[in-house]
Amino acid sequence: MAVDELSDIVQRCQRIENDSYSSEDYDSFQSAVKQCIEEGHSAHVLSIIIDEENKGIVKCMGWNLVGLLVEEVLKKDERSLSHSHAILTHLLKTCSPKELLVSLLEQVEAASHDVITETLMLLLRPLQKVLLKFGSKKASFLGMALSTVMTQVAQLPTTEEEEEEEGTESLGQCCAELLWFVKPFVEEVKANNNNSGGVGRDEELKLELLKFCMKSLKDPLLMVKLTQPDPPEAASSLWEFASEILAILSDIGESLPDLLCHTYLKKHAAPGFLEEEVRYPKESLANLAYLLFVHHIAIDTLPAVLSPVFILQCNMEYIELLLSRTEEMYIQKGLDLYEKSLVRVEDCSLPAELLELKTFVSVPQNLVKVMTMCPVHHLRTKGLAVFQLSIVKFNLQAKYKFLRCMFRTSHHSGVEGVIIKNIRNMVDFSLRPGNGNVWFQGVNLMPLLRLVLSLPQGAETDLLQNLDRIMEALNLLRYLLIRDKECHNETGIWTEVHTIHDDFIKPLRMGLNMSKAHYEAELKTLGTNKEHRPQLPCTVTVGNDNLPNLTPQMQLEAFYSALSTFDLIESVLGRVEEVMEAKSQTV
Repeated sequence: MAVDELSDIVQRCQRIENDSYSSEDYDSFQSAVKQCIEEGHSAHVLSIIIDEENKGIVKCMGWNLVGLLVEEVLKKDERSLSHSHAILTHLLKTCSPKELLVSLLEQVEAASHDVITETLMLLLRPLQKVLLKFGSKKASFLGMALSTVMTQVAQLPTTEEEEEEEGTESLGQCCAELLWFVKPFVEEVKANNNNSGGVGRDEELKLELLKFCMKSLKDPLLMVKLTQPDPPEAASSLWEFASEILAILSDIGESLPDLLCHTYLKKHAAPGFLEEEVRYPKESLANLAYLLFVHHIAIDTLPAVLSPVFILQCNMEYIELLLSRTEEMYIQKGLDLYEKSLVRVEDCSLPAELLELKTFVSVPQNLVKVMTMCPVHHLRTKGLAVFQLSIVKFNLQAKYKFLRCMFRTSHHSGVEGVIIKNIRNMVDFSLRPGNGNVWFQGVNLMPLLRLVLSLPQGAETDLLQNLDRIMEALNLLRYLLIRDKECHNETGIWTEVHTIHDDFIKPLRMGLNMSKAHYEAELKTLGTNKEHRPQLPCTVTVGNDNLPNLTPQMQLEAFYSALSTFDLIESVLGRVEEVMEAKSQTV
């Protein structure tokens, strides 16, 4: 029945002059072909499609069959699979490129999540054939195709865990096929550049490929974890994709060193119709820097004359961008890029003038947020290590200004403790023979000491919340009192000892006594309530978040822990008071 109906429709259409087919003819032809294939007569459909007498019909109406043929191929029905492939191949040779392009892209766009990979693997090669038919006018069509394809690629899983959940290795396969897809267009731009002294004849085609590379650097490559191949020939498909994207940029005339420095040098004179932010997205350039300096992909393209300090300056905006995000992969790559950029710099070489640049302050501030707020433990640990490495790279003046700035802006006891420990280390370095300097001794050191040897809210300061800061401040003070002889007074501590006692030691002693008395009273009250009232849990609020209810036993443990902490503070405070008193009597 379906075979006869299709034959009748074809015969009727053969009699229509000038290929003036109506919308009813299109619908009837498509419906009859679909029914024939569903009933197992795909061979008959193929014979009609390749029949020379039906060339006009196929040329005009064949594009309308693309959707059902793609659907049939994806079913992988052995009865019709080879015939459907053959029909699709013949349509690619016969039909209008514009109509074929629209039909193919409709299928790419309509692909459901579970068949994106299969759809792309099926249609990228037909799409390439169609695009190559447009000749010198292909650029805008290529851009449309790449935009549609990359939108679908962005939906694919980017981690091994996600791929295991979906049972696929889809992203790597699609990326490998994408490289094959763009290859002839890249070769054309490359040939044009070579034949015209480095100036491409088809700027529009180059820009579409540039947009593709920039899109690829951001999504998917910014969100995937790349593993260094060992041995090199065992590189993964995603590693190959990243390497080839950088190679394509060079092939189409984009200088990787210029791209790296693009944001830092604030270039605005690039020709073309694209705005700078669209042409060179910062996230894409950030990943370019990451690939260059963390994985050393295409690192040989960078001239040796670029100094490590200049490269660090170029990378700081990218590091700032990556560390300002909350996604784990962004933070990881920001930390890696910052670390690799710092490692190249000589210790104690970065001048204080760099701190006048916005990024040299904002990056450490973002680093502090990672150290204190990131939920991933290994990223917090890595953040602290990179923070410490950044301090090592500054010269003495820069260290002084950096530590002072970070102490004032960190607002976190743990970070403040780290900063105070660094101040102590720098003072210790300065007091050694031959290391004397104007920054961590005498007049300049005292304002810094007044800053750290203080309590944020005086005697009412929360000692538990500020434990790290207080303990490090006490250790610093004890070190100064013991290490710096009164007769030398190299640090200036003995000039300020009475002021420090009144502004720091005295309120700390007062706050400690009040805190101990309060917790001992709470402990006594809890014991009384335990004897006379039912053991009901209590709720503790920190900020705006309610912590899980605490049982009386948990409350007891918390109070005892607090009192132990107060004893720890008191032991160090008592030692400091003894040293101060003994030294003062000697003086």
